[in-house]
Amino acid sequence: MKKTLRLDKGQIEVVDDQMANVLSSKTSAERIRIGFNIWLSARSMLMTYVQKTHPEWSEDIVVKEVAKRLSHGAI
Repeated sequence: MKKTLRLDKGQIEVVDDQMANVLSSKTSAERIRIGFNIWLSARSMLMTYVQKTHPEWSEDIVVKEVAKRLSHGAI
């Protein structure tokens, strides 16, 4: 029987068994590199989105807005 994945307020993420096996076989450095590359990708996509949404904004304002969004307003 296939395992059903559920998302609710108490569950932040779901990792299936195959992905858990792949990640557990990685070294700490490899997992950090994977996470950093995901962050770089998210930042790049968000930069593009903000630039397209607000073409009148300067590069400096776009960078600050992206930092604000990635930090959930902490910056």
